[in-house]
Amino acid sequence: MSSPQYTILAVDDEPHMRRLLEISLRQAGYRALSASHGQEALALIQQQQIDLVVSDLHMPGMNGLQLLAALRKQYERLPFIMVTAQGEINTAVEAMKLGANDYILRPFELEALEIAITKALAVNRIQLENTFLKESSQPSGNGLIGNSAPMQSLKQMIQQVAPERATVFIVGETGTGKELVAKALHDASPRKSALFVAVNCAAIPVDILESELFGHEKGAFTGAVKERVGKFELANGGTLFLDEITEMPIQLQAKLLRVLQENVVEKLGGNRQIALDVRVVAATNRDPLQAVKEGKLREDVYYRLNVIQLQIPPLRERGDDVSLLADYFLSKRQTQLSAPARECLLAYRWPGNVRELENILERAAILAGNQTIQCQHLPADISQTPVTTSQTLSPDASAANDLSIPRATESIERRLILQALDACQGNKTKAAKLLEISERSLWNKLNQYGLR
Repeated sequence: MSSPQYTILAVDDEPHMRRLLEISLRQAGYRALSASHGQEALALIQQQQIDLVVSDLHMPGMNGLQLLAALRKQYERLPFIMVTAQGEINTAVEAMKLGANDYILRPFELEALEIAITKALAVNRIQLENTFLKESSQPSGNGLIGNSAPMQSLKQMIQQVAPERATVFIVGETGTGKELVAKALHDASPRKSALFVAVNCAAIPVDILESELFGHEKGAFTGAVKERVGKFELANGGTLFLDEITEMPIQLQAKLLRVLQENVVEKLGGNRQIALDVRVVAATNRDPLQAVKEGKLREDVYYRLNVIQLQIPPLRERGDDVSLLADYFLSKRQTQLSAPARECLLAYRWPGNVRELENILERAAILAGNQTIQCQHLPADISQTPVTTSQTLSPDASAANDLSIPRATESIERRLILQALDACQGNKTKAAKLLEISERSLWNKLNQYGLR
């Protein structure tokens, strides 16, 4: 992953100093622009994306303090470094009060300027990320629980795809954990130190979704009282997750396509192009090709997003992952399932997938008073689900036609062990006798099935 190249604007009325700053900034790896006075600087900032301003104090017309004051009215976050002469500390302090990030004194070493720029850019980015993190709760990408064959295949694909920059299209039913998969991709990628930014295209009103994605300038529309950073800009260097992409208005998808193709974004009400280095991950609970046929998703957007597609299996096809997930959710509440309750969960079809399982277990734990959950603590449609022979052999047999004897044997062994442990209140010695196996064999199977 390449780091985004920052654009620095040097403002100074002395041609020699402007030239020196431009050369020094380029050698330091920045894109350098220059202006000879404050008004020229303002015009440049309104035309294109500027990431930081270095300005001299004394200039004809609009001086450095006046330029800073004008910028703070419209660009509150734009980092600003003031250059002052020796003996003008009071002026430097005034600049800091007006919102300058730092000041340096003439004559200065170029190394000192580079340090000030690096610090100002880093602080600005940290402040932006902290604001975002306070306003959002990000899922952990480490929550992909499951040992079933479909989940093992998905985890393998994530590790294989994560290092690449290619866009990814995640397809899965509601509640399968599409955002968790997207976060796992981010966490396994070289972008993990930058932000993972999620946008639910179905949850944000149509009239503000464009501003959420691309940002807006102050005064772009009624109510735009200050500049807003869009989610694309916020995710620069990281990952942007567009959930329920098929719910994005079709006219907005055209603008999204341009951003994906050109890797630049323009805020509403502005014409400055912001260069992007963002990995886009999209998701839908629909059949994406059917969504294209129905006019819900532009065909060109689909092909641009669908470079790599990840299919998330529904919970009903994940076998004993239901049991692993249940134990994980209940460990947070320090409670557990009785063997009959576990059988009920394994027999149920889970139309709402993992999200439904988590919500039902939270309710059951409350009803059980955080004691062992019994069948009566589960909803009637789950507790009364008949446990058929095929379901006992393999909970996903009816969905996947799983006729594997080893997998069926493993499933039966696992459940018998759970029932024995439940009947013996966790006593391994008694459970082994009940199962008619040695205690050592029981411990081996507990390790094998992840039940310790």
